[in-house]
Amino acid sequence: MSPTKQGATGELDGGKRPAKDPNIRFEGDENQIRGNWSHPFDFILSCLGVAVGLGNVWRFPYLCYRNGGGAFLVPYFLSLAFAGMPLFFLEMNFGQYCSLGMLTCWRALPIMKGLSYGQFLVNFYLTISYGVVITYTFYYFFVSFTTLLPWVGCGQVWNSLMCSDIVGDCLKAGGIITKDNECSHIMNLTQPDLMDLNVTTDGLGNFSLANYTDPFKAMRKTPSEEYWIRAVIQESDTMNETGEIVWQLLICLLASYFVVFMCLIKGIKTAGKIVYFTATFPYVVLIILLIRGLMLPGSEKGISFFITPRWEFLGKPKVWLDAVVQIFYSLSVGLGGLHTLASYNKFHNNTFRDTMIVTLLNSFTSLLAGFAIFAILGYMADLQGVEVDDVVRQGFGLAFIAYPEAVARMPAAPVWSVLFFFMLITLGVDSQFVSIEKMSTGLIDEFPNIFPPHRRVLVNTGICLVLLLCSLTCITQAGPYWMSLLDNYGANFAMVLFAFLLCGGLSWLYGVRRFKNDIRTMLGNKFVDSWFFMWWPFNWAVLTPMLMGGVLIMNWISWTEPEYNGEYPPWARAIGWMIMISTLLGIPAHAIFEFIRNKGSFMERLRAITSPADSWGPALVEHRREAAEVHTLYGTTMGGVIEWNSGKVINGNTKYLSLQKEDIHEAAV
Repeated sequence: MSPTKQGATGELDGGKRPAKDPNIRFEGDENQIRGNWSHPFDFILSCLGVAVGLGNVWRFPYLCYRNGGGAFLVPYFLSLAFAGMPLFFLEMNFGQYCSLGMLTCWRALPIMKGLSYGQFLVNFYLTISYGVVITYTFYYFFVSFTTLLPWVGCGQVWNSLMCSDIVGDCLKAGGIITKDNECSHIMNLTQPDLMDLNVTTDGLGNFSLANYTDPFKAMRKTPSEEYWIRAVIQESDTMNETGEIVWQLLICLLASYFVVFMCLIKGIKTAGKIVYFTATFPYVVLIILLIRGLMLPGSEKGISFFITPRWEFLGKPKVWLDAVVQIFYSLSVGLGGLHTLASYNKFHNNTFRDTMIVTLLNSFTSLLAGFAIFAILGYMADLQGVEVDDVVRQGFGLAFIAYPEAVARMPAAPVWSVLFFFMLITLGVDSQFVSIEKMSTGLIDEFPNIFPPHRRVLVNTGICLVLLLCSLTCITQAGPYWMSLLDNYGANFAMVLFAFLLCGGLSWLYGVRRFKNDIRTMLGNKFVDSWFFMWWPFNWAVLTPMLMGGVLIMNWISWTEPEYNGEYPPWARAIGWMIMISTLLGIPAHAIFEFIRNKGSFMERLRAITSPADSWGPALVEHRREAAEVHTLYGTTMGGVIEWNSGKVINGNTKYLSLQKEDIHEAAV
């Protein structure tokens, strides 16, 4: 077979790659065309940036509190061992072995390629909503540079008559709130009015408010909640009322995408250095916030509320389901992000070490955030004279309502507000630029003629612009409804299904023995032949698919139409179902397409789409030779052929190699 001289790509291309500028290279890298991480620690911190996100701060602490406190850690860490770590390790090895993005990696199993299209779309939807969340954090960060935080008190134009601080201000002035929501001095009220409000007197002119309650207590909103709803998102009453774009959020949206784009200006070479700050700074802030929180009165009550085990909760299936889902979402498995990052590793990088570091640090971060958050919520509850569960919120409510309310009551409040929201920005930005990187890598690897690698900056620019334009609906006054729609229909079910198919596909169709020998090629015999390695194949083939299947069934059984401020309009539900179907349709559609495209009998076609393509295998020819040798020695096949249609620069010259299919055995032996 004659060499195919279509350009020096540094990886197998099957003749699809266009000619490239030979000067566009990553000199010193193992893969000089695609590039590698400059240091293994770049990769570890990037994975940590993906895994440790906003959910660690505002979702895990709430779930822990709601599901039995310290008792929740039992199902949480069991889920980490049986689902989180195995899926993380599997996806990382899959990406490192082939050095391909999520759209191209299914050369390993053509029938599964539709999964990658679903992953791409889910990632697209999530990146839109996540980008808007980062926009909110930018907004709060900017407005925190003041001497008086804007959500303090009820005297602003966005406050309503139902602002909760009105009650406290009235009581301090010697009055009480009457049933017409007016602040009246207690001396000006008649005896029937006082009796109606449960205000008693001893006959000597002394009044007792022990039994008095605000007539509108159930309708009150804190200043921070009114600021969030009426000033920041300016939420409309229904989804049918789109309203106008909130211009302040538009400015913050532009700022957030500019920051993300600059992080990706040189691909992984830039991102790999920025994560040294974005992945570590949150730990500094969380430790500072924890220390500050522990110095506040009531903090011990908040922490006790967070960790005190309530063992009876372990008998509730919902608690176990929440633990599995939290681990799953927190580690970001099943969406191709870890796969994409690992595809830039050097071939023999230690994926086991990286898996243990990232997964354990991720869980540690969740616990650290829980202590820091609940210490301050305990202070807030003590200040208001209520129980901790009266101030606990989840999601946006914790980040943009409860915590700002607590910070506003602390000395030097603007300083703590700036620190907190800057921490949220760093948590969000590194997750966001990895999301964009995996989309651009997927497009460049799959469609090199349309998206050439040396035009990566233009590809990233185009992706950022498309995401920004699609985000505009989410920063209108109906934006919160669209955010909820994207989150509920665009990701929840699909992400679990993708993880199940990824694990099952590689274990049952590609073959767990073949995958084991792929890992053997990268990590060596000593690791793969050790007794503790058996844990991974057993999970991949049996336990983890069973667990993910159980989560899928539970999701189906408990499925209800999502709501936000009531039911969605029929047209919105229709859009939601189209979003969900779009993420799933590619899986069966592409399998059918591959089956029809191949020639032969039914069984021959089925065998073709459930076997690796000729182009499957490591990127570099020396690693393909090594893989073929390992597979031959241990009774499996690499799947692809040892064929080098591209080239490798040696002393400025391009050397082309080509081995035919019949050369596999010779190369292996």
